[in-house]
Amino acid sequence: MSEESKKPERARIPRDSALDCTNEMAQKRRAFIKEQTGAELSHVGKYSLDPAVLPGNIENFSGVAQVPIGLAGPLRINGEHAQGDFFIPLATTEGTLVASYNRGMRLIGECGGVKTTVVKEAMQRAPVFLFEDARKARDFGQWVEQNFQRIAEAAEATTRIGKLREIQQFAAGPNLYLRFNYFTGDAAGQNMTGKATFAACEWVKESYTGHPEYYLSGSMDTDKKHSAINTLLTRGRRVVAEIVLKREPLQRILGVTPEQLFRARQVHLVGGIMAGSAYLGAHSANGLTALFIATGQDVANVSESHAGLVYTQLLENGDYYWSITLTSLIVGTYGGGTGLATQRECLEMMGCYGNGKANKLAEICAAVVLAGDTSLTGAILHGDWVSSHDKYGRNRP
Repeated sequence: MSEESKKPERARIPRDSALDCTNEMAQKRRAFIKEQTGAELSHVGKYSLDPAVLPGNIENFSGVAQVPIGLAGPLRINGEHAQGDFFIPLATTEGTLVASYNRGMRLIGECGGVKTTVVKEAMQRAPVFLFEDARKARDFGQWVEQNFQRIAEAAEATTRIGKLREIQQFAAGPNLYLRFNYFTGDAAGQNMTGKATFAACEWVKESYTGHPEYYLSGSMDTDKKHSAINTLLTRGRRVVAEIVLKREPLQRILGVTPEQLFRARQVHLVGGIMAGSAYLGAHSANGLTALFIATGQDVANVSESHAGLVYTQLLENGDYYWSITLTSLIVGTYGGGTGLATQRECLEMMGCYGNGKANKLAEICAAVVLAGDTSLTGAILHGDWVSSHDKYGRNRP
């Protein structure tokens, strides 16, 4: 008997190549799991969405993960795209999170609201072209500059929305790394830019002397990975949230003074720099993750989106200026998971579903992060960080 024939047969998850996203197939897969593991999946199998809408969102659909959604707000925003008071859906299983963000939003409201600004948009795909030596790579780079318009035409032929804005060049040895920068409208845009860049690279390979070899990603797009280049040059949206915190509500709500905040900022900044933190504030990932889950964003994008910078000033009148800049915020209000039932409802709650709303959602995200940072920093300084988690964040005796 051959070694191949001795291998145990691999258990195959039930699948229907024609009609796979149905209640019937989901039930068959849950039954399969019960047979294989003994787990019932009775709660996983309870949902209100129509499985027919799921192709393109998931494979081997078996049910849903029900994540509790808490409401925080109102959050007052004075943005270019988000204006007014917003109630924020936060999907999380971390006790205290919603209460903390809600407290920060109360402080923001009593100080007149948070000012938000989207300052740049860019989504990348970064191929690398391979040559025999650096001179050939350099000459190729010059050709790319001269033929930008034709490359853009090849890329944009694949999309109704995407626009190629520029191609940045980074030489290393015999290879030339390129960063294709796109405008992607209200979609997050990773798949869009991947398809467009592939078409562009195929045109380049066919058109350039010698038909150079390339990899569609040379890792300088750092997809779903934090990077210094995206902190400097932007990936997704670069958005700023800023506020002047007044002394009286700051002391009344958080129990701290502007002077205490400013001193702590200097100490925390040095610690963050020594640690090599991607975000130099309190905790951007908490609020972003909860908001991403609620609104159908690709949650893995938090690995990039949480990166950011903090700038503060102790003002002459005794108030406290606080700003956060999210350098690589990747959000969409169209496509992906945004059209699914509960995710669409959460977006609609904030007036952020559909075309023309991505910048609005980006401003809301930045404002939410600032609210969370104010509350957590105040809790650390006032001494109720641990006690709050003990009170609200424990579900066991």
